[in-house]
Amino acid sequence: MNKTLNVMLVIALTLGLVMAGCSGGSNQEGPPLGRITGYSADATQSPQIGKRAPDFQFESPDGQAASLGDLRGKPVLINFWDTRCPPCVYEMPFIQGIYEEWSDKGLVVLAINTGESSSKVRRFLQSHSLSFPVLLDANLDVALGYNVLRYNKIYIPTTFFIDKDGIIQGMKVGAFSSKAEIEKNLGKIIP
Repeated sequence: MNKTLNVMLVIALTLGLVMAGCSGGSNQEGPPLGRITGYSADATQSPQIGKRAPDFQFESPDGQAASLGDLRGKPVLINFWDTRCPPCVYEMPFIQGIYEEWSDKGLVVLAINTGESSSKVRRFLQSHSLSFPVLLDANLDVALGYNVLRYNKIYIPTTFFIDKDGIIQGMKVGAFSSKAEIEKNLGKIIP
């Protein structure tokens, strides 16, 4: 019995060492992420279709300071999401497809992760082969300002379609069922 226990212990330790050696190491940065650095919209105004989108400041994945207002002149798709949300995970390949096809045509895709750590988000992006820009809303300031977070409940995924003048032209709470459904909504912001 003692011999069997020793063999099992050696096997368990060996497997543990092999798994640790294959884990990729912690010094890999993974996909670049940006972060929300400020929210400056009037807290009494909630985002509405036909109204200007609330402005917020962020550091882009390449480290540049910017704001939503700086993106005027370009259509913007903002998607609030998180890795623990099955509907969010479901629609990620569709958002990736939109990013790949439409970013060269001027569309800016900003995926805003709601409250998760950069390491968790990087691992998720790597494991799902996603390359679109992701901003981290660590304090949920933008989610709160966009009414994605209300009454201690977060409504994700939520997507906003903002035209080149900064006006919200469409919004969807819940996951998209296909890339075509997102493209149908892009018609509201891309001529």
